[in-house]
Amino acid sequence: MSYPNIKLSRLRSHETFRTLVRENTLGLDDLIQPLFVYHGENIKHEIPSMPGQFQFSVDNLAEQARLLFNKGIKSVLLFGIPAHKDPQGSDTWDDEKGIIQSALRVLRQAVPDMALITDVCFCEYTDHGHCGILTKRNGRKVIDQEGTLAKLALQAASHARCGADMLAPSGMIDGAVGVIRETLDGLDFSHVPIMSYAAKYASSFYGPFRDAAEGTPQFGDRRTHQMDPANSDEALREVALDIEEGADIVMVKPALAYMDIIRRIKDSFALPTAAYNVSGEYAMVKAAAKQGWIDEKSIVLEILTSLKRAGADLIISYHASEVADWMQ
Repeated sequence: MSYPNIKLSRLRSHETFRTLVRENTLGLDDLIQPLFVYHGENIKHEIPSMPGQFQFSVDNLAEQARLLFNKGIKSVLLFGIPAHKDPQGSDTWDDEKGIIQSALRVLRQAVPDMALITDVCFCEYTDHGHCGILTKRNGRKVIDQEGTLAKLALQAASHARCGADMLAPSGMIDGAVGVIRETLDGLDFSHVPIMSYAAKYASSFYGPFRDAAEGTPQFGDRRTHQMDPANSDEALREVALDIEEGADIVMVKPALAYMDIIRRIKDSFALPTAAYNVSGEYAMVKAAAKQGWIDEKSIVLEILTSLKRAGADLIISYHASEVADWMQ
């Protein structure tokens, strides 16, 4: 049967009908807000390439977290920028003085019911800006796989001891999920889930984040361990390995240019799947909105809804706070 017997527009004729038959919905429970924790006191630095996003010192972080929680954003992803960086990234496993550890203690007391997720990596903490410990091979500096895994175990254990609700290893280091899972289970933290950056691409969309986290590599790039943007079958292999190693949630990063990857992963594994709506995607929307070329609210909601449609169960987005304002 066809027109005039079938008119798909009938169910579009009234707002209530459109809502009743809507296939995908976006809610605040779907969103995670990233936060950048900066060393020092009384600091709230706006990030120039990410208008509306800030680096917060630990003493100012609690107020921001309370604001988010009261708006309905119940989960945050923490990135740290320490005062001291060294080749090992030793701040990452310092229970007493580590920047993330300090933030966890403050937030756990200030907002007890907020879900605190920590980035587990080294790029923000090392003086060379790479995602692991370095060694030399054939005269070139490369990531020391085994050395990095050993330090990731220390970092994961420290985060868990200091109150992290979930760990998010982001370096795309082979074997990282397995080492972190084994470490957590061996220390009576078997209840702590892992959200793996399972399909993280070596993308040009990360530029503003490197300003925010102050983790730009001092030489070379990250194409030796992050994925080639031309590949999709490889993403399924990466995800399968991380699931086998113990990942509870798998992530695709970036989001917009990789919606096909989100869909393939969701269809293939039926595991909770996250999408990271990254800094470059955020910055482009902000820049176009500033020029008056787009309606920011409608564009953002369309983007985030499209990620849900592609198969994302949860979305990490710098827009989360303002989406909460729009949904009031």
